[in-house]
Amino acid sequence: MLAAERRDVLLSRLRTDGKVIAKDLALALGVTDDMIRRDLRELAAAGLCQRVYGGALPVSPAVADYATRTTLAVSSKERVARAAAALIRPGHTVLLDGGTTALAVASALPPDLTATIVTHSPTVAAALVTHPSVDVYVLGGRLFKHSAVTCGAATAEAARTITADLFLLGVTGVHEQAGLTTGDADEAAMKRTLASRAAETYVLASAEKVGTASPFTVLPPAAVTAVVTDADPAHPTVQALRRAQVTIIRA
Repeated sequence: MLAAERRDVLLSRLRTDGKVIAKDLALALGVTDDMIRRDLRELAAAGLCQRVYGGALPVSPAVADYATRTTLAVSSKERVARAAAALIRPGHTVLLDGGTTALAVASALPPDLTATIVTHSPTVAAALVTHPSVDVYVLGGRLFKHSAVTCGAATAEAARTITADLFLLGVTGVHEQAGLTTGDADEAAMKRTLASRAAETYVLASAEKVGTASPFTVLPPAAVTAVVTDADPAHPTVQALRRAQVTIIRA
């Protein structure tokens, strides 16, 4: 079998099974494990899969640039945003992450809600300028343009002065084994810092992110309060998370 044919099989298996186990596929195709691992390295370098121990997972579409992500899965993000906004009670202090789903949460807040929103996203803060009764605090620092959020030591230091009721966490991938992932190491660290400052953390997981992975782990699924998602309840990742006793809030 030619290398191009093997890679077509790998991509087909990712689409149908949601994962590739290198040793199983090598046995099925009658090739060496090293050959499959080399194919996976090349596919990962081309942005077509996310390598994990023992194989690969589908790459998250949410690693695209910010402008592109504003056009992806808009209705899905709006459903998740409405469900997440309903978790906020009057008087709450909420850490609201950056990203396009968090931006949808800002738009979904009831106009009569009285709460405090703390965010490291200038776009989220700007979206709340016209809200009549939400106080907004912005965490400063160096702007990470890919996600339009601030990151780094200054942002983390400011975050550590906050004690919040909720953190609404945005990620690019949700998987029972790879965990809650994102595409940048510094951004992942910032998200962990924010999660440590809240009594409860809820994951904003629109359907296109479920069953996918990105390079950097934010948290394991068991470390959050719940995952808010509109993914099909029959999705293998949703079922696996439920078996692991991770709470799923259906959006």
